Amino acid sequence: MADFRTMRGTAGVRTAAIDEGLRAHMNKVYATMSVGTLLTFLVAWAVGTNPQLLSVLRDPMTLQPNILGWIVMFAPLGMIFMFGAAVNRLSAAGAQLFFYVFASVMGLSMAWIFVAFTGTSIAQVFLVTSIAFAGLSLYGYVTKRDLSAMGSFLVMGLIGILVAMIVNIFLASSALQFAITILGVLIFAGLTAYDTQKIKTDYIQHAHAMDEEWLGKAAIMGALNLYLDFINMFMFLLQLFGNRE
Repeated sequence: MADFRTMRGTAGVRTAAIDEGLRAHMNKVYATMSVGTLLTFLVAWAVGTNPQLLSVLRDPMTLQPNILGWIVMFAPLGMIFMFGAAVNRLSAAGAQLFFYVFASVMGLSMAWIFVAFTGTSIAQVFLVTSIAFAGLSLYGYVTKRDLSAMGSFLVMGLIGILVAMIVNIFLASSALQFAITILGVLIFAGLTAYDTQKIKTDYIQHAHAMDEEWLGKAAIMGALNLYLDFINMFMFLLQLFGNRE
C-alpha cells in the first residue's frame, strides 16, 4: 500500500512539473511571438510613414513594387524555407535571432499598408485580429478534440491559396482576390487553433527528456507559426474591412 502511495505521489509530482513547464513554455512562445509582432509593425510604420524610405521599395503614387520591392515581398517566404532547413543546425539563440530578422523583413514587406489604409482602420483591424487570435488560440489549448486531421486539410488549403495568389498577380481578378481573402481568414483562423494544440502536445511528448536546447528551439518554432497565423489573418481582415486612403 505504501508502494502504491509512493508511485501515485511520484506521478503527481511529475504531472505537476510538466504542467508548470508547459505554462512556462507557452508563456515563452507567446512572449517571443509578441516581440516579433511588435517589431514587424514598428518597422512597417517607420518605413510606411516615410515617403523617402517607402520609395526605395514601391512607387509612392501607385504603390506598385519595384525590383527591390518584389524581392522584399517574397523574401519572407524564402526565409521560412531556409529556417526549416537550418533550424537543426542553429542554437536556440541563433533561431531566436533569425526569427527577429524575419519579423523585421516582414515589416518591410508590409510597410505599404500605412499608405493604402487609414491609421484608424489599421488599429481597428489589429484589435479585432488580436481578440480573434486570443480566442482561437485558447480554444486550441483547452479543447480535448484532436485537431491533427484538420491541420492536414488546412495546410493543403494554404498551399492552394499561395498558388492562387501568385496566379492572381498576373490575372488581377477582383473576384479571385475576394475568394482568396475569405478563404485566407478561415484557413489562418483554423491554423491558429491547430498550431496552438500542436505546440502543447509536442511539449508534453518531449517534456520527460527535458532537453533545454530542444525546448528553446521548439518555443521559437511555435512562436513563428503563431506569428504567421496572426500576421496573415490580420492582412486578410485588413483587405476585407480596412478603409483605404
